[in-house]
Parts: sequence; structure tokens; C-alpha cells
Amino acid sequence: MSSVHSMSRLSIVIFGATGFTGKHAVAELARLSKADSGLTWGVAGRARSKLQNVLDEAAETTGIDLSSVKIIVADVSDEKSLQEMCAQTRVLVNCCGPYRHYGEPVVRAAIDAKAHYVDVSGEPQFIETMQLEYGAQARDAGVYVVSACGFDSIPNDLGVIFLQQNFGGTLNSVESYMSCHVPFNIGSSAVNYGTWESVVYGLAQYGDRFDLRKKMYPERLPTFKPKLKHRFIIHARKDGWCLPFPGADSSVVYRTQRQLYESQHTRPAQIKTYVKFPSLLTTLGVALCATFLYLMSKTSLTRQLLLSYSHIFTLGAVVKDQGPSEEVTNKTTFKFELYGEGWEAGDDVNATLPNKKVKVQVSGVNPGYGATVVALLWAALTILRETDNMPKQAGVLTTGVAFRNTSLIQRLCENNLKFEIVNNE
Repeated sequence: MSSVHSMSRLSIVIFGATGFTGKHAVAELARLSKADSGLTWGVAGRARSKLQNVLDEAAETTGIDLSSVKIIVADVSDEKSLQEMCAQTRVLVNCCGPYRHYGEPVVRAAIDAKAHYVDVSGEPQFIETMQLEYGAQARDAGVYVVSACGFDSIPNDLGVIFLQQNFGGTLNSVESYMSCHVPFNIGSSAVNYGTWESVVYGLAQYGDRFDLRKKMYPERLPTFKPKLKHRFIIHARKDGWCLPFPGADSSVVYRTQRQLYESQHTRPAQIKTYVKFPSLLTTLGVALCATFLYLMSKTSLTRQLLLSYSHIFTLGAVVKDQGPSEEVTNKTTFKFELYGEGWEAGDDVNATLPNKKVKVQVSGVNPGYGATVVALLWAALTILRETDNMPKQAGVLTTGVAFRNTSLIQRLCENNLKFEIVNNE
């Protein structure tokens, strides 16, 4: 890639800018670019007129003149258009999901055009397949491909890194508890349809990830003791009742810890992820719904019913072509409580039991669009601005591996996604 070529590229292009996440990313990037005149950017998607509408809306809500923002027409089913789009940017921000359907050609085009790539996928099958299929190509091209740069899985993945950096000893294990407060009324849309689609397909292919993991890592990690045990499916913790959290987070954290163990010879932290609810009744209700959803996702006919009649199955929480209202999303808060256990510095980790506890909390507002697009865009900006602090070897990386030596956590704290050490239990 010639330096002239890279000079003439835009800093960032948002692909899928007309979707729910994309629209929020456009408004957020408009605000960020106001503070940095050197930041050039564009929006990309299938329809020029829709992209223009998104820019007009963002200009109206932010009061920023966006007339110079470049519009690029690109379609996920047209490889040439993806190549041309990626050749015009240094970092491609991909908001076009579900990624298992639309992600791969975009990753391929980015690597071919030597553009770095970030997305907000929470789909372990897609993320791990990209590492398996494109890891070597991305490394050879000197391109960073970093998935899961949103609510999945920055709070947990960088949360564990933050815990390791502030533990003051050796971290052995982490139990993470996620809780959300959503001002939800039955019948009002609270979740974007694309997210629902990802969940349904994710459950349908839940078993595939174990085969993928074997292909990615033919050699097993040594067993580190003491081993972190699973808690009961429903268990109480402090001020709530908890269930296992089946998202991408534990798979992403595992890959981070494994990669750091292999490259830096650091002891990998184990993690178990849970979701916490205020009452036992709610927890039982959620467990029942999750079991029903899992069974329904298993055949193509019942899966199609879930997707076609999402408004019925979710009591109006998911309505196709109608995302959650700004009022609901802006009042939705979340927190991750990460309970770390390990040893004081200097202790013999092989001869003594863990004797030190530190708790980290990661909290914010509007997980779907606020915190997610802030994390996504700061991940993109960090690749642009802090190349020297990124890993020397590029490739398909997790957020924990890519950003552990950068100022990303600090930037997120300054932008309402707070990482803090809270009192030990």
C-alpha cells in the first residue's frame, strides 16, 4: 500500500449506516469529528438516498454540518463494490449484521484492500470462523480485524484486562454478573430486530462452536488450578438471582487469555459469565422463556415462526422494522460486576490457595446503541491513533489482545462507559 494511497483514504467509513446501530454510529462520529478536524469519514450502504437521509437526520440532531461527508454505495452481495469501499478507508466500521449472514465478504474485502476492520458482532460462530479462515491473511496484510467491539464483549473482555492490570498479584478466575435496568412496558419495542435474529440463529448453532474451538486450538491449554467451577443454574448473589449468560463474552475472553498466554506466557484467567435479575420470579420466568426459545430455534420451521412473529413471541419487545424508542434506550442502564480471585504478588500460586479478591465494575447507559457505538468508534479511533501501542503482529484479534496497551479503557471512561475498582467484598 503506497503512502500516497493511504494519505488519500478517509479515516473511517461506516458500512450499514442506515441500520439502527449504523444511524447511531453516524451521529456519534459526527460529534467526535467536530473535535478532530483531521478526521475524515464516509458512510456506506446500498441506497444513496437512504444514506443521504441518515446524514440529514444526524446533521439535524447534532447541529453539525455534514455536507462534506462522503457517500459510498456498496452492497454485501456485490464483491467489487465492497472492494472499492474498503479501498477508500483506513478503518472500516461494519454495522451490517447479522454477521453470520453478511459479515464474511466484508472482512475479506477489508483484508484485500488493506483496511483495518471493526464490528459489534456478538456471534461466536462468526467471530471464531473469521479467525480460523482469515487470521493468516490479515496478519500477512498487516490488517487488524477486531470483532465484538460493542456491548458484546468490551465490558467483559477489557474488564478482565483491567482487573489483571489492577489486581496487584496473579488473577486466577473471574465471575462476571451483568444486570440491566430497562424501563420496559409490555407492547413497547425494546430490542432491535437484528439483535433478535442474531440470538435466534446463535441458539440454533450453539453446538457448532465446540467443533470450531477444536479446529482453532488443536492443542489443549494446560489445566490451571484451582479450576473455576460452575454455580447452580439458578443461584443467589448479593442483591439478585442469577442465570448463566450464554452470550459471546466467555468465548471472547477465553480467546484473549489464550492468546496472551501463548504470546506473553502470562497465566490465563478463567471466566464464568452470569446475568442477574432482581427477583427469583423474574429469573424463573427468564429461564423458562430461554428454554422455550432454545427448543424453538432448533428446526427451520419453528425458527422461521420466531423470526416472522417476533412481536408475538416477545410481547411486543421486538418489532420488525421498528427499533426501540430513544426514550427507552436512553433510560436503559447496565453494569457488569467482575469478581476476581487470585494471589498476592510474590505468593507461590502452585502451593497456596487464592487469598486475594478484587472487584471491578463496568457500567454505562444505553447498551444497544449508546455504549455500543461509543466503544465501537473509539476502537476504530484507537487503531488509527495508537498504532505504536497495538500488537506488533496484526491479524484477527480480540479487543483484549488488540487494545490492552492502548488508552482505550481511559477514553471509554471519559465517554460514559466507566471501568472502576470497587471495594473488595
